[in-house]
Amino acid sequence: MPSTTVENYVKRIYLESQHGAGKSGLVPMGRLASAVGVAPGTATAMIKTLAEIGIVTYEPRGGVRLSRKGEKLALHVLRRHRLIELFLVRVLGFDWADVHKEAEELEHSISDVLLDRIDAYLDRPAFDPHGDPIPTARGTVDKRRLTPLSDTAPGRRVHIARVIDQDARFLGFLQESGLKPGRHVTVESRDDAADAITLRTADDQTVTLGRAAAAKLLVAAAGKE
Repeated sequence: MPSTTVENYVKRIYLESQHGAGKSGLVPMGRLASAVGVAPGTATAMIKTLAEIGIVTYEPRGGVRLSRKGEKLALHVLRRHRLIELFLVRVLGFDWADVHKEAEELEHSISDVLLDRIDAYLDRPAFDPHGDPIPTARGTVDKRRLTPLSDTAPGRRVHIARVIDQDARFLGFLQESGLKPGRHVTVESRDDAADAITLRTADDQTVTLGRAAAAKLLVAAAGKE
């Protein structure tokens, strides 16, 4: 069984590769170290170990990418994490802003038997509470075409599909503002000088977001979700 540390590294490499790896598909070591929360030297030592056992490919001046074996493991860890999050919210009544930390602890200890029972109990869900795709037991992942809310033109009505920042305070703000996944909003205006975007929510409330915050919300055209 892979250790908790190994699982954390492969999961983080996978996530970082989904959000801005270079053309080579390599995740820079400095960025990985920051994401894992360790010193660069510590990250490099671990990556060299993972390369020796075939979980990653490491290029000293380029970065790191997962091998097929490593990607399979990363998707399995993400499957555990996201199913646990959904179970905590839907069944145990946890707030969606609080489940990420709980799932970080539980994802390393849950058995595959229990995981499959949870998956079946939840009726084989495709997405977690934040709109992140839940990998299937076969390791496939939903490939929805989503765009950042910050790039949406004024006058368009869109469906909020995914939130890519799981900071508890940010999620709390989204909940209070009616901007959770599954909700529809209309972009009323964009103010480039103020670097802000103004929205009209489904319950006819006006919400103004900075473009950096709006970029963390991924949307689809209303009716195409």
